[in-house]
Amino acid sequence: MSISIGSLKPNMAIILNKDLFLVLAAEHAKLGRGGAFCRVKLKDLNNGVIKEMTLRNSDKIEEAFIERRNIQYLYSQNEDYHFMDMQSYEDFVIKKDKIQEEIDWLKENMQVQGLFFEQKLISLELPSTIELKVTHTEPGLKGDSAKAGTKPAQLETGTTIQVPLFINTGDIIKVNPYRRQYLGRA
Repeated sequence: MSISIGSLKPNMAIILNKDLFLVLAAEHAKLGRGGAFCRVKLKDLNNGVIKEMTLRNSDKIEEAFIERRNIQYLYSQNEDYHFMDMQSYEDFVIKKDKIQEEIDWLKENMQVQGLFFEQKLISLELPSTIELKVTHTEPGLKGDSAKAGTKPAQLETGTTIQVPLFINTGDIIKVNPYRRQYLGRA
């Protein structure tokens, strides 16, 4: 089913030029005389590449039906990441290159949303807030406050982010995985 650019919105799955994409951001615009257009940020669900492009009404865009299921991350082996459906207990495997952005935040037994197209796991959707343990950071000093500055901290998944100076090794913090940003203590 063909759709217009006016109906594009984030988290919508589309088929464009026979490729499957997930819309990450859509900015609609109409200039004085010309036709309307939409600047979009798309994630190619076949290879995980993020693209930015401008779409016009003349582009053939179809809406794709993406099923979202609760799945649990089990383990990784070489380039394969293994997940289990929380309803049917069915196992799914996805290649590392398809979930490059999400890998930094996965820890064993973590529940995420699996995106399925034609019964095949094609991508992951992480929660907006994840609680992770700080495994290494420089010690905080007495008097450090949230407004004083930041320092790097390594999390249990191996990812490094900037945290306030008062955070210490062993603290559990809340993180926004999409912005790679510290939100607060858990």
